[in-house]
Amino acid sequence: MSRQDINRSGEMEVFVSVVERGGFSAAATARRMTPSAVSKLVARLETRLGARLVNRSTRRLQLTPEGCAFYERSIAILADITEAEHQASTGEQASGRIRINTSGSFGNHLLAPLVPAFMALHPAVTLDISHTDRIVDLMEERADVAIRAGPLKNSSLIARKLGATGKIIVASPDYLSRHGKPRTTAVLRRHCRIGFSYARAIEGWPLREDGQTVTIPITPGVQVGDGEAMRHLALSGAGLARLADFTVRADIDAGRLVPVLEEANPGDLEEFYALYMGKGGPLPARVRALLDFLVSHVHF
Repeated sequence: MSRQDINRSGEMEVFVSVVERGGFSAAATARRMTPSAVSKLVARLETRLGARLVNRSTRRLQLTPEGCAFYERSIAILADITEAEHQASTGEQASGRIRINTSGSFGNHLLAPLVPAFMALHPAVTLDISHTDRIVDLMEERADVAIRAGPLKNSSLIARKLGATGKIIVASPDYLSRHGKPRTTAVLRRHCRIGFSYARAIEGWPLREDGQTVTIPITPGVQVGDGEAMRHLALSGAGLARLADFTVRADIDAGRLVPVLEEANPGDLEEFYALYMGKGGPLPARVRALLDFLVSHVHF
């Protein structure tokens, strides 16, 4: 069967039904198919993709990591198709207010410079932007889109990946002149390391040491609730900070901050996503326009 002959959106719809209804039989009933036809369709899909999507057992159906990723992308793609059809049939234009919740670092360094271009493309749209690093409930905050770092944890949300950034330890020239520049992880442990006041996926700084990655714990004299505040503390000489590359690159180029222990940097990346509620029907044109714009214009 040629690539043109494959109804990929139809396969995605059936696969999504299998996941959301918890099995082949329930999906078959919903799709008006036989259970064997649904099972064969998923098997053909796995063969074409070269990856197992579900682990089958007599008791329950369990998604593999590849299956979880394919499910999330299928939801987003099917929503895109529905929205494209809706806009084509109604001629709907992007208009109205978009509420965006993002971290201060992303908002100041990446989002703000893009706002003029987006507003020029969509003059009927207004933006309401709030900054916080804490995890928010989109419905409670009445946000249309949240921009966050890290993997998707809430299955009720859909994520569109915006890109990834490296992390870097920095300090001000003033701090280093007073305390010296640490050149080993052992010396680093004796320095003031500015930390976050909220729980993180990794509570510490990963660094390469003797060919292995170790995590340096943070016992900070100063804690803050957002990355932009941490950057300003580092600039003021309060201590060392480990921050996303895009937040401190201009400071490094200008000499306001200095990289520390780059030879021990493990090269880990922090991924950023635009999160939105997308399972309740087609997205408004204004939200779709913003998501498409961010995906194509955000560059780390």
